[in-house]
Amino acid sequence: MKKQSQTRSRKRGFTLLEMMVATLIMGIAVIGLMAEITASMRNASRVTNRDRAALLARSKMDELLLDPQFPLDTPVEGTFDPSLTGGVEGGWRARLTHFEMPPSPAPGQQSLDRMSLEIWWMASGERRTFALGGYRTHVLRPEDLQ
Repeated sequence: MKKQSQTRSRKRGFTLLEMMVATLIMGIAVIGLMAEITASMRNASRVTNRDRAALLARSKMDELLLDPQFPLDTPVEGTFDPSLTGGVEGGWRARLTHFEMPPSPAPGQQSLDRMSLEIWWMASGERRTFALGGYRTHVLRPEDLQ
């Protein structure tokens, strides 16, 4: 009977080699998962910055298109408050140009203007950009025709 109990006790549990192999496999799995999590976080940050830029671009475009005093054919630029960009340095550059004019332009007629807007922000030491275009109608004034 003593032999049976010794045989049974040897069959229970794991050997040191089995534990080392299991630990090695778990370590490799954890390292692989951590690398994937890091890549996912980097991608999420990149997408967040692009989404933020798109929202800022749309907001700035609406603001500029509604500004009747915006100068024609003159580049205008500015920076965003860091609270709007998530603490990232960022800004914009815009230019308004005539897009379509009537065949015989005269004061009081309508023309179509095009607004070109570029949003920029810094990410990982590089300047990233996002461009957007928009249109508005414009009533021609005498100074527009000179």
